Amino acid sequence: MTEEQRPTADGGTTDITGSIRGQITACLTRSRIRRLEHAGLGIAALLTLAMLSFLLLEWLRAYSGGATLLYSQFLIIGEWLDFYLGTIVFQVPSTWRALATAVVIGVVAPVIGAFLIHRQMALIGETLAHTAFAGVAAGVVVVAFTGWQGSIILFDLGSQGALLFVALVVSALGALGLQWLSDRSQTYGDVPIAIVLAGSFAIGTLLISWSREFAPITVDVEGFLFGSLALVTTAGARMVAVTSVLVLAVIAVYYKQFMFITFDEQAARVARLPVDRFNTLLVVMTAVVVVGAMQILGVILVAAMLVVPAATASQLARSFRETIALGILAGQAAAIGGLLFSLLAGLPPGGSIVVVAIAIYLLAVVVSNRSPSGVPAY
Repeated sequence: MTEEQRPTADGGTTDITGSIRGQITACLTRSRIRRLEHAGLGIAALLTLAMLSFLLLEWLRAYSGGATLLYSQFLIIGEWLDFYLGTIVFQVPSTWRALATAVVIGVVAPVIGAFLIHRQMALIGETLAHTAFAGVAAGVVVVAFTGWQGSIILFDLGSQGALLFVALVVSALGALGLQWLSDRSQTYGDVPIAIVLAGSFAIGTLLISWSREFAPITVDVEGFLFGSLALVTTAGARMVAVTSVLVLAVIAVYYKQFMFITFDEQAARVARLPVDRFNTLLVVMTAVVVVGAMQILGVILVAAMLVVPAATASQLARSFRETIALGILAGQAAAIGGLLFSLLAGLPPGGSIVVVAIAIYLLAVVVSNRSPSGVPAY
């Protein structure tokens, strides 16, 4: 027996040198993966900042010549992209607006989704999307009876923005109602979620049918159901940007509290954390994200952006923090890849983004050696 070998319980020997070499190789491989993750996050952060800058410049160009000059640079880049790709879509401001919305949603949705899937609340996104659809219908009624066109102090949201604003309010109220019903009902499991999901969609359908005879604006029902680039207005994109930044800021400030409650709610209650308040805040933030994503993904597919990128990350990550990081990368890849595919192929953006997201998830399942239930719990 050599110094590089040691006896085992069954009488055999173990190659110590080979074992150490394998551990070193695994550490080096893990180090390379971490560097790739950091590089990917850096690119994602720069891309997100660039898209937020575009939306900010689009708003400021009415007040500053410098903002107009910088804004035009994005359109020049779009002209070059159209030249090389043989298209005519990237030089149009609406395309950049949709791309900015998709990029922002690709960041904030997986972050919220990481908390939801670890708390077994994946269906709540679908429920709040149906609530938002009822909010759009309520917005039609509000505009019809009040004549409101979306003006809020210094901001002019426009008629489409007015619908989204009402949808945001209704969806947030629906989230609070869902939380209240879950806390006080005696039903089992996700029954309150199913009730709110069906009820809100039914109310939305009734309101839209009822308002068609007297409403001054028409609703693109198919666009809201399946997603449409035409729904991404200037006001809508700005609303998504502002609310997403606020959601990410809240999560950054209360990250430890949210993580504590996610993995051990009983211990969090013993530690006297305001668990109910944080649960309510999480549900309301989910509603905010859902309303923004609904423009591109539609009511039917919006929950996929909350669930699929986070589930993809869970297949590969070794910690909850890494789950969020990989979820952002998967979410942005799906959002950008799906949107570009829909622009080039002339297909709906919602289905394109979800198909790309699922393809990335299946690739992660193949690459990962974990079992389907392997979820990082720390």
